[in-house]
Amino acid sequence: MHDGPLIVQSDKTLLLEVDHANAPECRKAIAPFAELERSPEHVHTYRLTNLGLWNARAAGHDAEQVIDALLKYSRYAVPHSLLIDVAETMARFGRLRLDKHPTHGLVLSCTDRAVFEEVLRSKRVAGMLGDRIDPESVVVHPSQRGALKQALLKLGWPAEDFAGYVDGEAHEIDLVESGWQLRDYQSQAADAFWDGGSGVVVLPCGAGKTIVGAAAMARAQATTLILVTNTVSARQWRAELLKRTSLTEDEIGEYSGQVKQIRPVTIATYQVLTTRRAGAYAHLDVLDGHDWGLIIYDEVHLLPAPVFRFTADLQARRRLGLTATLVREDGREGDVFSLIGPKRFDAPWKDIEAQGWIAPADCVEVRVTLSEGERMTYATAEPDIRYRLAASSPEKTRVAEQLVAKHAGEPTLVIGQFIDQLDELGADLDAPVIKGETSIKERERLFEEFRSGQINLLVVSKVANFSIDLPEAAVAIQVSGSFGSRQEEAQRLGRLLRPKADGRTARFYALVARDTVDAEFAQNRQRFLAEQGYAYRIIDADDVASLD
Repeated sequence: MHDGPLIVQSDKTLLLEVDHANAPECRKAIAPFAELERSPEHVHTYRLTNLGLWNARAAGHDAEQVIDALLKYSRYAVPHSLLIDVAETMARFGRLRLDKHPTHGLVLSCTDRAVFEEVLRSKRVAGMLGDRIDPESVVVHPSQRGALKQALLKLGWPAEDFAGYVDGEAHEIDLVESGWQLRDYQSQAADAFWDGGSGVVVLPCGAGKTIVGAAAMARAQATTLILVTNTVSARQWRAELLKRTSLTEDEIGEYSGQVKQIRPVTIATYQVLTTRRAGAYAHLDVLDGHDWGLIIYDEVHLLPAPVFRFTADLQARRRLGLTATLVREDGREGDVFSLIGPKRFDAPWKDIEAQGWIAPADCVEVRVTLSEGERMTYATAEPDIRYRLAASSPEKTRVAEQLVAKHAGEPTLVIGQFIDQLDELGADLDAPVIKGETSIKERERLFEEFRSGQINLLVVSKVANFSIDLPEAAVAIQVSGSFGSRQEEAQRLGRLLRPKADGRTARFYALVARDTVDAEFAQNRQRFLAEQGYAYRIIDADDVASLD
């Protein structure tokens, strides 16, 4: 036993004592291979997972480095079985590798014949492979490069991809640092991506992921396809690129439901890519026919299934995923790893906050009590409608009105899931409502008026969850959410994290109906933010008036 900050347990959890003098050093050492699960006040919990260890291996860390870090910082003896498991898990990565063969093209080869034979007999890889070249290599159909990597990951034998990338069509793109400069972490993120070839950069909302994308484009000097969540986001990307790079308006195209332009830099929405015509994804085929040098996936944690399939065909292109959280509610983090690439850079939210690049935030859960009539209606309702009843309680409307009045004059967002609830709030608060049916032109007008201060209150549905740049927003009141979505909670808080000119703290309120499934879902939604170090204060609705 020695005085280390880490407790390593046989169930693969790592407990880090935050107040220990060596905690920052330890955190940096374990971050490449351990996944942060919870980060409350005093002890942070990390977990060792196969995917996390393979991520580390893909990023250039070996088992010896991982084991050395665990032994160096652990307060107690590290379970021997865990050390063996770490070494054996990491050794599974790279026993299979994809290479370019001078005569046979793409090949899968091995350093372990038994593993090779096991894999070749799996139904998962049937149809992806061609002729056997020799006992240790087999031809891979080039179109199956991505699908094969997915299948091998699921078999527990992730392949290391050495097949390289095509340069794509060259196109000059330079950063224009006029009145601004690349932050250190943005430069490090772009370098880590480029050195690795493909992969994911994880940065908090408001930390400038778009600029990391622009820096990657400047490194690639090639035609670029940027995939985004919606048209408003596409136009924000366009504005940022015009501001931060040498690109002109004629060099940037939009490919959305409204516009179909293909230019050297083309920004396309996930929605248009996943639109089917006669059973086919026609727009995917159109974009797939161009010689891109770089593909950027904004909000990569939201990739829809058809785009995963599209990405499987783009394995010869450099691919950059950008996200604030790699959490996927559908558990497809493995697909992101195999098709986009490993996590190349990750900056904890609180670290970026400490550097002054994002605003501090005060998170408050306000618990409301349903009226007796509502409680009886809830109790006798079918399980599948109980959440809507609890989440849409009129009690929440009353509290939301109180909070809006309390923060009168401050740029405020009221955010929710259910349109009728938002329409009611919009009418009661005399505030515009932005929802799915709101036209793109109207959304852009209202967002711009909010940014300029012409209006300081917006009621928004989930259309504002992602990739909407509202740096002035200082208060958010969440009245309802998508069940237990951790992604959504992170993105909604992210609307507030741009630094404020006066340095003030952002306020994030989550209104929750006690004694209902709403409270259970809220607890799950808050998990990701708790992992990032954001603690929720819980107050009763009756105490809103006395809030600081």
